[in-house]
Formats: sequence, C-alpha cells, structure tokens
Amino acid sequence: MTTISNSIVTITGGTGSFGTTMARHLLNRGAKQVNILSRDEAKQDEMRRRFSDERLRFFLGDVRNADSLAPAMRNSDFVFHAAALKQVPSCEFFPQQAVLTNVVGSDNVIKEAQKAGVRSLVCLSTDKAVYPVNAMGMSKALMEKTAQAFARNFSDTGLTISITRYGNVMYSRGSVIPLFAKQLADKAPLTLTDPTMTRFLMSLDDSVDLVEHAFTHAQPGDTFVKKAPGSSVEVLARAVADLMGESDPEIRVIGARHGEKLHEALLSREEIAKASDEGDYFRVPLDARSLQYELYFDEGETKISREEDYTSENTKQLTIEETKELLMKLPEIQKLLGE
Repeated sequence: MTTISNSIVTITGGTGSFGTTMARHLLNRGAKQVNILSRDEAKQDEMRRRFSDERLRFFLGDVRNADSLAPAMRNSDFVFHAAALKQVPSCEFFPQQAVLTNVVGSDNVIKEAQKAGVRSLVCLSTDKAVYPVNAMGMSKALMEKTAQAFARNFSDTGLTISITRYGNVMYSRGSVIPLFAKQLADKAPLTLTDPTMTRFLMSLDDSVDLVEHAFTHAQPGDTFVKKAPGSSVEVLARAVADLMGESDPEIRVIGARHGEKLHEALLSREEIAKASDEGDYFRVPLDARSLQYELYFDEGETKISREEDYTSENTKQLTIEETKELLMKLPEIQKLLGE
C-alpha cells in the first residue's frame, strides 16, 4: 500500500474490530491522517486514549445520515467502508434496521465519497451475502449490488469502488472463540450450535491484507476474496479447549441460531466461472453489460460453471492441531494463555 503514505484515509465503523486494526496498519504505513467515523463516542474516546496518535481524527456520525458523512470524507483520498449491522440473529429480528444501515447507509457512503473526490472506496462484505438465507446476508448482498451498480453506471467519476468478501474473523467482536474461552474459564460446558457446522477461519490481519490487495489491484466493481481454511465448530471448540489445558471438554449441542447456515460460501459457482485466481486471492470482475439485452438474444453466456461453490466445507479443512497452530498466531490467544 505504497500510495497510502501522506494520504488521508477515512474508515467508517472505525471503532470496530476491523476498523481499529486497519487504523493501526494505516498509521504504520505512514498515512498523513486517518479519520474514524462511528456513532459510539465511548469507543472513540477509548480508541483515542489507546492510540494516542495525533494523526487520528474522530467524527461522530451514522452512515444512515448522509450529512454526517461529509465532514469525515472531506479531503479524503481513500475510504474503507466497514460500518454495518453484522449480528445474524439481531438482523433476523430487526431486518428493517439491517436495510437502513447496510443498504441505505452504504449508498450514502458511496455517494458522499464521490462528492468528496475520493479516489478509491473499498466496501467490506461477508460470506453470508452468497446465496443469502438471513437478513444480514441479504442486506449485505444488496450492499454489493449497490456498489456494483454505481461502478457500472458512473464509471467516469474518478472513484474506483470495489468489494471484499470474507468469512468469520477469529476473535473479532461476536466471534465464538471468546465465548469458548470464557466458558472454559468458568468450568462451564462448551455450547455448540451444530458440531458439523463449518466456518472459514481468518484473522483480522488476513482481513486487512485482503482490503490492501483490493485497494492496490481493483478495477471498478471488482469483488475480491481471500482464500482461507475452514474447520467444523467442534474442531474449533476442541482446539480452544486443548490450548487452555482441557483435553476432553464437556460439549452441549444447543442447535442453530436464527438464520444460521450449516456451511458458508465465499464464492458462488456462477462467480467462480468468471473469477481469476491471483494466488492467495480470487478476483471476480464486474459484469459491465448494459440493459440492451437484445444484443444477447442470439448469443448467451458461453461460460457456465460446472464447479462447486467455494465453501467452508470444501475448502482445506484443518485438524485440531492445525487449528491450534492458527489460533496461536492471534495476539488475543497469546495474551490469554500468558495470563
């Protein structure tokens, strides 16, 4: 991210798990200024004290309110859009709130970034946007379509907009790993939704790497996915327990929560048909065709995938030992075991 040096960068949802990790990354890269936009003044104050870096500037606002975005976007070169409602069960009970933040709010971010003359905007999405079965995934899928529609319809604005899609981030807010750690510390049973349920395993640093790759390689409307291993929920639980000295933990199966999938997908088979393999990443280009469908009456899509979706079930599956090795790379786990 060489062009970050001496640039002004805005992060929406900047006090969250991704936002704080990205902010530190940008400051280490020599950013001139990092604007943190969020609606939680307490988290902003805590972050201000923890970082103690005069290059950080904090803006109270909500992506739902377009007017509150303008001050944070002013003079920005780059924007990372991380603000979202992410909890699957909460969005199931309040889907209209998911739409207001994840769809309408994202549209506000895109339009305000264009008005402010931002050069590049990366929108963070989720595996749950692929074949969505829950309100959070549906709203994120519409966020992706909103970003792609802007890239398709306003390609001459000077704003390069791209999308990154990734799975569960280990030890992020809402992750199951801190829950397992607390249950083990309390000598309580480990609660599993379904032992055979699988999830991608990524660190916060992996998510930052993905966004950096998108920023440096994106063409307007591109979607990027970082390849990631996966494991079953039972393997993950037993790996955490083993690290904390419990080789045979008590496990209680409680059933899936509202809107949960058995396996998650990062790419649909239709996207895989168009994707290019870039080593650690997949890139899916924008479908830039116009509404002149009559051009395609005689010749349809010639490349229809016969492959499978890219899911947490058919990606590389980690053993308990491999999962432990991955967990040991997390600063939070290192701190926990040190204590």
